[in-house]
Amino acid sequence: MADKPVALAQKKLMDVKLGQLPSWLGTRDFTPNGLLGSVRGGYERYYNKYINVKRGGIGGIAMFIAGYIALSYLWEYDHIKHDRWRKYH
Repeated sequence: MADKPVALAQKKLMDVKLGQLPSWLGTRDFTPNGLLGSVRGGYERYYNKYINVKRGGIGGIAMFIAGYIALSYLWEYDHIKHDRWRKYH
């Protein structure tokens, strides 16, 4: 059975072929409200998938903490890099 055709604007990024990518990007909403809405939607999908579950584990919270640690390390990398002990020879 063939799937029903879906409009290009309704497709997810992973379903778009490389040749369709420029026209798919043209259908996106890049206004501040559109970007805020997409960030909000991503947060809601993450929250409903990993945090707001019946029998949740530590996976969602551990992923959030690991992301926070990685991001804070990237922010402080220049400072950490200059504090290393160096051999002068």
